[in-house]
This record gives sequence, C-alpha cells and structure tokens, in this order.
Amino acid sequence: MAIPHNDVPSATRLGTAPSPAELSPAERLSVDELRAHQLERLRWTLRHAYENVPLYRRKFDEAGVHPDDCTDLADLAKFPVTTKDDLRKTYPFGMFAVPRERVRRIHASSGTTGKPTVVGYTEADIDTWATLIARSIFAAGGRPGHKVHIAYGYGLFTGGLGAHYGAEKLGCTVIPASGGMTARQVQLINDLQPEIIMVTPSYLLTLIDEFERQGIDPRSTSLRVGILGAEPWTERMRAEIEERLDLDAVDIYGLSEVMGPGVAQECVETKDGLHVWEDHFYPEVIDPVEGTVLPDGETGELLLTSLTKEALPIIRYRTRDLTALRPGTARPAYRRMDKITGRSDDLIILRGVNVFPTQIEKIVLDTAGLSPHFQLRLSRKDRRDQLTVVVEARADASADRRAVAATEVATRIKDGIGVTVDVEVVDPETVERSVGKFRRVIDRRPSD
Repeated sequence: MAIPHNDVPSATRLGTAPSPAELSPAERLSVDELRAHQLERLRWTLRHAYENVPLYRRKFDEAGVHPDDCTDLADLAKFPVTTKDDLRKTYPFGMFAVPRERVRRIHASSGTTGKPTVVGYTEADIDTWATLIARSIFAAGGRPGHKVHIAYGYGLFTGGLGAHYGAEKLGCTVIPASGGMTARQVQLINDLQPEIIMVTPSYLLTLIDEFERQGIDPRSTSLRVGILGAEPWTERMRAEIEERLDLDAVDIYGLSEVMGPGVAQECVETKDGLHVWEDHFYPEVIDPVEGTVLPDGETGELLLTSLTKEALPIIRYRTRDLTALRPGTARPAYRRMDKITGRSDDLIILRGVNVFPTQIEKIVLDTAGLSPHFQLRLSRKDRRDQLTVVVEARADASADRRAVAATEVATRIKDGIGVTVDVEVVDPETVERSVGKFRRVIDRRPSD
C-alpha cells in the first residue's frame, strides 16, 4: 500500500526551500567569494593540465598561451577548447594527469560512434563527485533517510554508480535497481516504497506505462521526487510526468568527460533551470560556429572547465549541449543553465532547415491521442532527405483520432519549424523502449 502524502516523514518537506543553515558552506558563498575560489582553482587546473598532460601542453603552446596568462576568469577564453576527439586520440589513458596507479576508478562512454572516451578518478575525485551528487539530491528535495530508487544503468556508464555514491553520502537508503526488467522495477517501487527515483525521463515514462499495464495507478505510489537526466527533455514532458505520477520532476545534468551526473542540478522549490556547481566547474556558452563566448542570457553551446579534478582535468570541453546561462535564484551565487534544448551534434538539417528532436517532442506531447513515445527516422528518396515521425497512439485513441493526430503533427511541424515530414501513428508499445539513453534519431540514409 502506498504511503499517503500526509504520512511522509516531516523531514521530506518536498517542494519547500531549505533554511540557509541547512545548506553547505559552499552553497552560502557570496558571488565575490565564489569568483575568488574559481580563479584560484582555475589557475591550479591550468597548471596541473599543462604540466602533466602532453596534449594540453601542445595545445596551449600552439595557441601561444601559458597557465600564468590567466589572471582573471575572462582570460580562460584565450585557451583552446577540448573535444571528444581529443579524448579518443589519446585513448585510453593519454589525458590522465596523475600516475595510473593513483586512479581508483575508470568509466567510459559507449563508443557507439567511435572509440569510447575513457575517464579516470582519484580517491579525491570520487569523494568530490559523491559530495556534488549528495548536494544535488538535497537540492531536489532529498534528505537523509529517504529511499532512492536508482534506475540509471550501472557499469561503465557514470549514471548508476555516480548516483549511488552520492545518495549514500547524503545518508539515503539506496535501491540499486539499474536499468531494464521493467515489471520488476514496478514491483520494487510498490514493495519498497522509495520517495525518490533517479532515472532518464524516457525510461520513467516506460515505468509509468508499466504501472498502468499492471492496473496500478501511478499517482498512488510513494514516489515524490524524480531526478531525471542523461537526455534532453521538455517542459511539456515534465508536465506529463508530474501529472501522471503526482511528484516533482527535476533536472540533473552532467557528462562523463566532465565528471558524470551532478555538474548542475535543478532546485525543487523553484524548478527554473539547473544551478551549475560553479565551485567545481566553470561554465561558458559559445557560438557553436564562430566559437566566440556569448554573454549570459544568449543560447549557444555549453563549455565546461573542471576546477578541482585530479585524474582528468578538462579545459573548455565542448559538450555540444545547447543552453543559456542566467543568474542564480535558489542558490544565488551559482548561475543557472536552461534545460538543454538539444545538442549541436543532434541537429538534423533537413533540406536546409534546422530541426531539433525537442521541437518535435513538444508538438507530439501537445497533440491529443498521442503518447510521448516517438522516433525520428531519416531516409533518402530520389536524392532528397526524408524525415518520418513515428509516434505511438494512446491506448484509448480511436482510428479517426489517430488519423487526425497525424495530420495535426505534420501541419504543426510545417507551420512551426518550416519543414515537410511524414507522420506515422502506430499502435501502443511498438516504438522501441529505452532502458537508458533513448535513441531518438534513426538515420537510414546511405553513406555518400
């Protein structure tokens, strides 16, 4: 039986702002204090990378810059960027800045588009990571004693173990469910009654569908907070998840090359963007084409520089994620980043028109009779690129409603984005389900 809302222990107080005394000393810094910490740590990081990583020494020398040239935070813009290709070229350990014997853990990307990117952590790095995840869970409403159901994948992917160590550091009880075995996950949530779930938004939708398939009202569960990350998701998807599960859905951000989850976190009391933990990471936003730094408030590609990492310092890493930086609110000294609207490398250029999956997601979610499960399939016919939106109907949608919905989606994409697409509305549970990061775009175009 689910715990009634008014029987949740008072320590949860989910959705309310913590008192200043409950925040960590770092979260209570003034802007000036934070900037001073950042400059000191940035200068250390630049020296650490230059002295211990041959690739950084070469890139700095070629750019004509030296760590001593950084006397102000704005000077970081003089330094070269780091890309995923740099990590692949130095595979596996060429980016490590400490002897391999000091590395206590290794994670890696999937390597689906080439060699995996390998990242390492010293003992201090792991402790920092756990501390930032603990800070993130607290910002999301979690408190010591809460049960946290972790449905991120465990293994080389940073999500599962990163969330696990952070939840334990906060004093939570961890349920390490990992991904997959969806029916069993529903049983675990029903039986163990966790207050918090950490999961990708697409897989949480799959879990909601499974609750309903088993005849369980998702709103009756014990879950009160969903900490969702690892893929872009829209405000419309947040509204759907919160309505169907009766919880607060908040965003968490990170990537393995920079640390893993916990680089930035949305605060449950405001839900107005992710506060970047700037005492450990310095964010910039650049024009993705020109490479110039953009002022706060303008949307571009996010660059991140680590400030405290020992094993793998990362300088101006091109995340490919598109966002904007804004002033802090719930944590005033820490700037917020907008929810990721897409990735510069996920951009579909269809007959000269820029299309992001999140643009189509919003249209699908706003159309009656359609579920949130869809894929974008690219093909080529008569030398012209074609895009087909394949989206599942809701179980109660009639054949007529499906036909109308397909027309509505095609019309709204044409009117709102400016490109003509085909739309196929298919039966429920026929689009590939996700147990991790969802593969939204399927490119079936032949190689030229």
